[in-house]
Amino acid sequence: MQRTLPRPFSSMIFMLMLVSLLAASCTPKKTEKKPGTDNVSGSMPQGTLKKIKVYPYWVTTCQFAGYYVGKEKGIFKKHGIDLEIMEYKPFVTTNDIIKQKQADFAILWLVNAIQLRSRGINIVNIAQFSTRSSLMMLARKSSGIKNIEDLNGKRAGIWDGYDFEPRALFAKYKLNVKIIPIVSTNNLFLQGGVDVTNANWFDEYHAIINSGYNENELVKFFFADYGLNFLEDGLYCLEDKLKEDPLTCAEFVKASMESWVYALNNPDTSVAVVIRTLRSMNKTANRSHQKWMIDRYRDLYLPAGKSNLNTVLLEAGYLSNARILLQSKQISSIPPFSEFYRPYTGLLPKSAEK
Repeated sequence: MQRTLPRPFSSMIFMLMLVSLLAASCTPKKTEKKPGTDNVSGSMPQGTLKKIKVYPYWVTTCQFAGYYVGKEKGIFKKHGIDLEIMEYKPFVTTNDIIKQKQADFAILWLVNAIQLRSRGINIVNIAQFSTRSSLMMLARKSSGIKNIEDLNGKRAGIWDGYDFEPRALFAKYKLNVKIIPIVSTNNLFLQGGVDVTNANWFDEYHAIINSGYNENELVKFFFADYGLNFLEDGLYCLEDKLKEDPLTCAEFVKASMESWVYALNNPDTSVAVVIRTLRSMNKTANRSHQKWMIDRYRDLYLPAGKSNLNTVLLEAGYLSNARILLQSKQISSIPPFSEFYRPYTGLLPKSAEK
């Protein structure tokens, strides 16, 4: 997919995309246990569906297929939730989102959320689906690049304003790389204007090989392989949401898990749902690219034959990301892990767990 705007996950720091809560409450609906969810009982009682809004950090693609599929297939309704997936709006800042109180939950990269928390916004992680970063630096072998040290002295095309991760990589290996800001496409890399560019495995990498490169002509440097595992999609809300409506928070995570497992196990259905959604928005999509995207998300979310999604944010992973932010002066202190991570499995009242 060719980008028409910069990615929403880091600007000198990352573009912050978060979310506050709507005050409305209603009686939720009972749900049944399904494959792909953790062993959490205490489903919501039968009644009126609760209207919930979730804000994704990028445009409609199979990157968020679980939510679109779960909405269309009625999985969220089964969990007592009438879900609205808000359309990503470029140029809408985090402050706008918060002030207008537009959403209940946000999907964010870990570094985004840590930055928000460090700035006094009491955001909390209730489930961490991503355990491995998909971010890479991508080079042409014809540039003479074979290993990470060969990036020294090269020119790198980096999304304009989103250079935090590449700079962290270059600093760690003491590489002198000239950063060339790019905005929307892979064209500078494709035309040889830069030797290396940043890319996500599920997105830009596929666009580049579809532009005429064979995979064996390219060298991939996954950030995770170099000690910079920037954890991606997690589910977040504000602390007030946990206090006001912990059951809805837990049911939202459970419905999201079930929806993602269904979407990943039915990739053709996922592609069809996303394309229908895009057409309803008068937007187009490349079916082959969406298929690649959902397949790569399966590799990331359900690797090595796993049947259940991860939901646990490990303290080691949290501290690794936070220390990188601290060392690069993106934050002034590391928020306590115990305050930042509030797993959904602990949100149910004791009476509901029996």
